[in-house]
Amino acid sequence: MTAPLPLCVIGGGVIGLRHAEVCEASDRVALTALVEPHAPRRDELAARGLPVVASIAYVPTATRAAIAATPTQDHHASTLAAFERGWAVIVEKPTAATLDEARALTSAAARAGLPFYTGHHRRCHPFARAARDALAEIGDLVGVQGLWSLRKHDAYYDADWRRLPGAGPLMTNLSHEIDLLRFLLGEIAEVTALTSSARRGFVIEDTAALALRFDRGALGSFLISDAGASPWSFEAASHENPAIAGSGEDYIRIVGTEGALAFPSLTRWGRSGPGEIEWSKPLARINGPAFARVDPLLAQLDRFAAVVAGGADDVLCTGEDGTAALEMTLAAALSGKTGRPVRRGEVPGDYTGV
Repeated sequence: MTAPLPLCVIGGGVIGLRHAEVCEASDRVALTALVEPHAPRRDELAARGLPVVASIAYVPTATRAAIAATPTQDHHASTLAAFERGWAVIVEKPTAATLDEARALTSAAARAGLPFYTGHHRRCHPFARAARDALAEIGDLVGVQGLWSLRKHDAYYDADWRRLPGAGPLMTNLSHEIDLLRFLLGEIAEVTALTSSARRGFVIEDTAALALRFDRGALGSFLISDAGASPWSFEAASHENPAIAGSGEDYIRIVGTEGALAFPSLTRWGRSGPGEIEWSKPLARINGPAFARVDPLLAQLDRFAAVVAGGADDVLCTGEDGTAALEMTLAAALSGKTGRPVRRGEVPGDYTGV
């Protein structure tokens, strides 16, 4: 086995701490430092026994890679600083605050010849990878319907910044869904969004309904809300996040010319007999396989370490894929503001979604 990859985590907030804990659980990496500029937070992290430092300048020179888990507006600066030190990088989603910044990062990584990924970790679940294979069984893609609705607790909005433009579910939660849809179904050509703040009454939206057009000709709809209580979301379906109650309920349905697929259970409906598949004939139900639960952040980290060691990977979200997910997330935000469809290529490079 190759030696563990010396890696640092930039940012000691909730997500940065989670990444640091995953690093310590992996035998593929060795955590060299956790970078946190805020002194009181550094003291808290040091009390946990973590190798915390005040800035990138103090990260041990043996370090070869980094996870950038700073606030979104700092993704560009932190990732560039890592590239300047010759480090491969996973940057937390979204890749950057704007398309211009995200594209600058992918260009910088290419010039330096460094692996660069965006932390869309849902791809690393075994059922996400298996779904791509299962889609081949339902014929040509016709459409997709998704519903993500988790009621965030009232105290979540006690922090002022969580009520400010850009903090609603479109910019906070949607990018994971966009990346997953692209991973499964291919490029999104156009998005139209309706937004509402009727339930919470904040300046930000609490609910959005999207209409999607895919390059392959399929159409889709997606409802996303942080005000509606439901069992339907990726987190509830997968039991991924210990802070969110699990339900095991599918939250995406995909329809093809030969059948349909529910996600993430991979329950499939298809041919029950010979001849044309049509509405007078019942569809046969095929239950999906059972999958062992994994920590997707750990799976992502181990895949990343393997790439830095010289391996190849077709699951991790590349910087380019992360930029594409950011583009269509911003397109949804722009559509919600303008009331018109927004196609790929129409989002201004400096647009932040606000």
